[in-house]
Amino acid sequence: TEDVDDNEQDDNKNNNIPRVVEGDDLNFSDVKSLQHFTEPPPRYTEASLVKKLEELGIGRPSTYASIVSVIKDKGYVKYEKRRFEPETKGRIVTAFLNGYFSNYIEENFTAKLEDQLDKCNVIGDESKVDVRDTCKKLKLKIEKTKKEIYSNITPWQRVQLSRHPSRPYTLDYINALTDGNFLELHGDRNISDDKAMVGGLGKIDNQSFMFIGQQKGNNIKTRQYRNFGMANPEGYRKALRLMKLAEKFSIPIVTFIDTPGAYPGIEAEEKGQAEAIARNLYEMFNLKTQIICIVIGEGASGGALGIGIGDKIMMLENTWYSVISPESCSSILWRSWDFKEKAAEVLKLTPEDMKKNKLIDKIIKEPLGGAHQNRNKVFNTVKKEIITSFNDLKLLSTSKLLEERSNRFTSMGVFNELS
Repeated sequence: TEDVDDNEQDDNKNNNIPRVVEGDDLNFSDVKSLQHFTEPPPRYTEASLVKKLEELGIGRPSTYASIVSVIKDKGYVKYEKRRFEPETKGRIVTAFLNGYFSNYIEENFTAKLEDQLDKCNVIGDESKVDVRDTCKKLKLKIEKTKKEIYSNITPWQRVQLSRHPSRPYTLDYINALTDGNFLELHGDRNISDDKAMVGGLGKIDNQSFMFIGQQKGNNIKTRQYRNFGMANPEGYRKALRLMKLAEKFSIPIVTFIDTPGAYPGIEAEEKGQAEAIARNLYEMFNLKTQIICIVIGEGASGGALGIGIGDKIMMLENTWYSVISPESCSSILWRSWDFKEKAAEVLKLTPEDMKKNKLIDKIIKEPLGGAHQNRNKVFNTVKKEIITSFNDLKLLSTSKLLEERSNRFTSMGVFNELS
């Protein structure tokens, strides 16, 4: 101890645990809060990532390479020293999917059958065995299984399909229908240009139309830019301005409905959200031109109805139309979102329910699995329905058009007159 100074001896003395005998009272002196840092989680190599995908049942051997390529290209991970390290963007996407993926989609898959098909193709490629008949049978079985799945989905599952992030949105339909010759018009000439509501002029088969609809985003940035398809009062006033313009030049109107509801923020109420929607309802009953309305995704509450008064009303197969979303209905009636499946069933919001109750004219079939499975097919189907509907409506006189439009909505619902 000769080489140790007095201060160091004191420090060592203070750090020693005092002798404690059973039964002694302990004197409390202080509480020290110390933060403990753990080592970061192990980083995956390509091989270990593929192994983990196999364990979790994600993808198939034929898709592993593309999965790895996508997470690299989109900047979700950084690849250094043959290992993946998550980037901030990847962490945000992971957090979003962990929290909200089940709210958007909950589909059944045919992974085992598709695995068998992959193995069948590999055997055919690596040997001289003719496996064409086997592969053909597997493909037919996959199609049959998908048909069984999608023909028996519940109303809640249909709601989830309508929210699938890969479904085409309003601008996708407009650009496809007009072959890219769409002239977008902006602003309500009063406050601003609402990005959640889009509209403008375009042609289908040399016939001009005024297209109007809610627009959602394709990623986090554009969803925020489009306010998740929830329009403010200026959005509905812009829609009405464009409708009045179409009426002036006798141009038919096509509206695409896809919104979780009108924006419910305080600033929207201050600017007259309810009045803007009510004004649209009133004016659309009296517009002297043909109006075709198509629900292409979510049709929630007055936000959907604000552009939903028309002469022909159609819904795509995997969409919904209701006064309230299942989650909101569940939270009001049962004080919890846990009953959203039951709420979806009792709300009668599916296209079949709407057609049965004579609230819409037609259900537009989608490709098996949803509109996102074959965009071109659904675009062509919608185009055909618009042209057919317009050809029928243009035969009516203006007075007859307005009379039938009014009768359609005034005859809805059940009521008793008291004498």
